[in-house]
Amino acid sequence: MKNTTSSIQVLDRAMALVGILSRAPGPLSLTKLAGQADLHTASAHRILGALMAHGLVEKTGAGEYDLGVRWLEVGNRLRARLNIRQVAMPAMQQLAEATGETVNLIVRRGDEAVYVERVSGGQTMIQVVQVVGAHAPLHVTAVGKIFLAEDSASGVMGYAERTGLPAYTANTLTTLDSLNAELNTIRQAQLAHDREEAELGVACIGAPIRDAEGKLVAGLSISAPADRHKPGWAEALKKAAAQTGTALGYLAGA
Repeated sequence: MKNTTSSIQVLDRAMALVGILSRAPGPLSLTKLAGQADLHTASAHRILGALMAHGLVEKTGAGEYDLGVRWLEVGNRLRARLNIRQVAMPAMQQLAEATGETVNLIVRRGDEAVYVERVSGGQTMIQVVQVVGAHAPLHVTAVGKIFLAEDSASGVMGYAERTGLPAYTANTLTTLDSLNAELNTIRQAQLAHDREEAELGVACIGAPIRDAEGKLVAGLSISAPADRHKPGWAEALKKAAAQTGTALGYLAGA
């Protein structure tokens, strides 16, 4: 029992040292590491040596310690296992419960926005239901516009030329100038709107989801009859999208 307890204590100390290195802006000396971990220098040195043997910590030319390249392997394997639908589901369920409306997870496939997951809220009145696997042109959906806002000016122009920006309702943005003006607003707000542009009577708001590299990989949206939308949904949506991004390894502002 004593050996087991001792082993767990060493593991706790090792993870404390790894945690300190992960939060540090750069390499740290043995003295600083030991002090921040509340360890004797000799104990810290012994544990760091074991971590170095496994590639989890490395020593710089200046004799300081930093995280080792082994963490890249661990991180890459974890990211490869992450299924964005599974990662997003808890935030989607919370958002659907809070709003009572339909929450969608959407990705880009070429010139279309594709619905890959959906959670329906508890509204007993008219519900908006997007079937998983359904798709729509980027310029008529909130999340689709977020993907377009990520494109360069030439990319947006190419999309407009390829698709012709067809109208689905009288509210659809059908000119390059009107679309570009909308995309500029989206870039500033990191929030997009579909104002009955895909279907009359139905409105949508969308927010971006970014991965560990900061790449836009998906978006969350709330769809509901236009007269049921509430101002507070925007912040709740952005929070849910950010929560999903954090689970994928995205560090805002990093």
